[in-house]
Amino acid sequence: MPERVVDGLPRAFAELAAELDERDPLAGHRAEFVLPDGVVAYLDGNSLGRPLTVTRDRLTAFVDGEWGERLIRAWDERWMDRPTVVGDLIGRAVLGAAPGQTVVGDSTTVLLYKLVRAAVDARPGRSEIIADTENFPTDRFVLARVAAETGRTVRWIEPDPGTGVQPAEVAELLSDRTALVLLSHVAYKSAYIADLPAITAAARDAGALVLWDLSHSAGVVEVGLDAAGVDLAVGCGYKFLNGGPGAPAFGYVAERLHAEFVQPITGWMGSADPFAMGPDYVPARGIRRFLSGTPPILGMIPVEDMLALIERAGLPAIREKSVLLTEYAVAVADEVLAPLGVVVASPREPRRRGAHVTLEHEAMRSAVEELWRRGIIPDFRPARGLRIGLSPLSTSFAELATALAHLRQILAARVR
Repeated sequence: MPERVVDGLPRAFAELAAELDERDPLAGHRAEFVLPDGVVAYLDGNSLGRPLTVTRDRLTAFVDGEWGERLIRAWDERWMDRPTVVGDLIGRAVLGAAPGQTVVGDSTTVLLYKLVRAAVDARPGRSEIIADTENFPTDRFVLARVAAETGRTVRWIEPDPGTGVQPAEVAELLSDRTALVLLSHVAYKSAYIADLPAITAAARDAGALVLWDLSHSAGVVEVGLDAAGVDLAVGCGYKFLNGGPGAPAFGYVAERLHAEFVQPITGWMGSADPFAMGPDYVPARGIRRFLSGTPPILGMIPVEDMLALIERAGLPAIREKSVLLTEYAVAVADEVLAPLGVVVASPREPRRRGAHVTLEHEAMRSAVEELWRRGIIPDFRPARGLRIGLSPLSTSFAELATALAHLRQILAARVR
């Protein structure tokens, strides 16, 4: 295993990292995660969060108990309600959403399709959808397919990648032809935080629905869906909710829309009486109608564990540490890495920056490969970006400093 080093940084940055860890009120929570010796620094929590140690114990207990002992009886006893019970927990802990509006099930892609299709069908007289070219591929691909299926036109915003979609850019395209606006709350490339309240209000004033992808904000950035009057939202469970690979996603539909929305994948679990086995589909009442197939019961256990930890730590405190972590990364990049040609491709204003920082350099692809060999794990985004994903409850400042020191060593070796 590589030696843990921070000697690639000026002494002041090493001392600052130690001081920030010493003062960190959330530092004790780091020990609740699985922290293998072979990982020197993990900086990809915005792609896949670390597992909690309690989850290992709960999964074993689940196999022996709820599954192994109760078997099929567990559906009647507990499992049928898990998608809405965990959905309400997500709503309370990280979304600012009242009960009965959030449900867990399917992947983010499938839930996106369901809500996009239901939204445009609910606005039959409107022919346009607004989206941006910098959004995650799934969002763009799903939107293009729904537009083709329903004969609608996508009006594409081409935002500045570093600043993200601005309310004025949305307002310029809004009209009485707009059915839906689909945007990400936190940009997956730059970490720019969109002005969710302002954009939501503008869309609603135009009579359009708005759907927010919260995949890079749920669990690390305060959202406030109900307070902002958001119509629809989706988000994944394996990033800052630490649900593990393939963890189920969540969907939010404001209660006022339940009765008018017809979800397009009418599976048995979203019907009013799944075990009636009747000839025709009748939707369940409320948010449950947005289920389709059998819920991923196993996949909800890690998400529940992380949500419990988020509630104990408090989302405002998590966000505050997130800001400090990204500020530290930007400060090191400006002083230590910029002379080597590194450019910060994330917003400069801390409150407009999510929980990751993107650094660009022509050699980042090979640098990331070398970092992985050293047990330091960020991720690479073409063409030249290294994303430093900072999950506040599992990431220490010393860990971040060590990773940045190694990055400096690697890049400095290229210019000697």
